[in-house]
Amino acid sequence: MSQKAKAKPNWVQHAWRERPGFQLQRQAVALAALGVFVAILMGALYLAQSSSVSTLGRQIEELIIQRNQLEQQNEQFRAEIAELRSVPRLLARAQELGFRSAAENEIEYLYVQGYIPSVDPSVVLAAPAAEALIPAAPTYDESFVGWLQQQWDQLSSQFDSFARGG
Repeated sequence: MSQKAKAKPNWVQHAWRERPGFQLQRQAVALAALGVFVAILMGALYLAQSSSVSTLGRQIEELIIQRNQLEQQNEQFRAEIAELRSVPRLLARAQELGFRSAAENEIEYLYVQGYIPSVDPSVVLAAPAAEALIPAAPTYDESFVGWLQQQWDQLSSQFDSFARGG
């Protein structure tokens, strides 16, 4: 009985060893399973990447829409500010508050001895004459040879000042 019990495992082991094609089939199945696993893994990574890119795309579109809305609101606010700062509006508001235009005899000028006002070039003290508003056309009496001579003179004067040390 012990011989028969031992004979079965030897026969099974012998049958498995005698079939070399079975090992090749097992390797082929293992390689195919590995290929399917790698393909599934690559597909999952691709889907994860594409979903994150599409999510970012949607977020960017939403931010662009929000930026456009904010720019439109800013322009509306600028228009309202310009309307509120208009001279007719300010004059009307001043009259509502009880102010009125001063007559010439109601204006008093004060002289402060020793005060030197700062001159602001943006402040126009007197209106310019009508002839001064039209700029005179420039006259070009310079030729290319004259310009070239001027450039040469400037260059030579630079070299002369360099040679003199100053």
